Amino acid sequence: MAYHETLEFLFSLQKHGIRPGLAIIEALLARLGRPERRFPSVHIGGTNGKGSTAAMAASMLRAAGYRVGLYTSPHLVDFRERIRVDGDDIPEDRVAALADRLRQAMEGLERAPTFFEFTTAMAFERFAESAVDLAVVEVGLGGRFDATNVLAPLASAITTVSIDHVEYLGRTVRDIAFEKAGIVKARTPLVTGRLTADAEDVIRQVAADRGAPRLRWGTDFRAAGDPLGGFRYESVRRTFDRLQCPLPGAHQVDNAACAVSLIETLADKGFPVSEAAVREGLARTHWEGRLETVERRPTVVLDGGHNAAAAAALAEHLAAARRDRPEARVILVVGMMRDKDRTGFLRALAPLADEIIVTQPALARATSAEELAADVVEACGGIGRDGGHLPIHRVPVPAEALAHAKRLASAHDLIYVTGSLMLVGDVKAVLRGCSLSPIRG
Repeated sequence: MAYHETLEFLFSLQKHGIRPGLAIIEALLARLGRPERRFPSVHIGGTNGKGSTAAMAASMLRAAGYRVGLYTSPHLVDFRERIRVDGDDIPEDRVAALADRLRQAMEGLERAPTFFEFTTAMAFERFAESAVDLAVVEVGLGGRFDATNVLAPLASAITTVSIDHVEYLGRTVRDIAFEKAGIVKARTPLVTGRLTADAEDVIRQVAADRGAPRLRWGTDFRAAGDPLGGFRYESVRRTFDRLQCPLPGAHQVDNAACAVSLIETLADKGFPVSEAAVREGLARTHWEGRLETVERRPTVVLDGGHNAAAAAALAEHLAAARRDRPEARVILVVGMMRDKDRTGFLRALAPLADEIIVTQPALARATSAEELAADVVEACGGIGRDGGHLPIHRVPVPAEALAHAKRLASAHDLIYVTGSLMLVGDVKAVLRGCSLSPIRG
């Protein structure tokens, strides 16, 4: 198949939806000769921060001279972003060739693989054929029944646990923590970030039952400071002063600490990483769509958060930006999916805004601009910054929503595009002047 035909085939697999379970991915990988067993890996899960942590870990390993695979999801603009080797997106011809190989392997399976199962198998084939020294693999959804959970990693990490994807993972933090703890493997080191008491209790028990040594935020490692200005990392092994990372936001210090702790465990597995490589790798980390400034005058920031915890992190960043630039007006461009806690997300952010533009990402399950406008009113009663009236603009097309925000803004104002990574992808495509991959999510 040509690349565009391959994308159409992959897009067709989305009709199978999300189907938790490992039977089909196990069967598919067996037919491929178990590619996931031909490279070492680390496995990173969590509600928020797992993608950033994976990007940081991969960057540090690359700085240490290792050939590194990185598997993340979703992509923003191009499907090829999901599968990278040494920082390079998988080439179009390899996507097509690997898809052909996998289509042959899936013939006669009890059920056709889902999009994510197929893509995961493709990533593992790519890493095996590329002879990576190590693969950094982000969990897609949950952990216990996620397709990536066929790995036997050298170490694992769970960054955070909060309410999200309740239709698949459960409605309480304890339920969700249990699903995420499914990636914990027997006698395999586990790094855990800041956890609530309920999540801590569940993950502690699972790790103890499986004999997995655990490195805990606040006990075995910690970090404090600012990612851009410099932060300090301390662990039972090492201390680093004045580390820097280009990803803004106080929450990225937590993610960086989890990534460095994870890297430290690999020294015992034959993958040492020097202090110089830690510093260089963090400083060179590239991860799009997370508090990413893409334009100036006015400042345009993209942040693909979609749950209450992500909104709280963005609200903290917004409050700091207002302190630094009190004269600047804040304009939010928001688009969200129907299955998210839209009111909870907006409740944290709307009171910080001077104006809000609601829009609709180009996806069938996106909330309409009209629905989202009603959600804004429910969340804040139409009250915005400093108790003033919050104008709500309904602009259904994301490209037009961004253009409208720029018309409303002066050169020194702040525009934040948020609510969904799908919206960030839409805006990224506009800024790049390119078309989106037909595959979303």
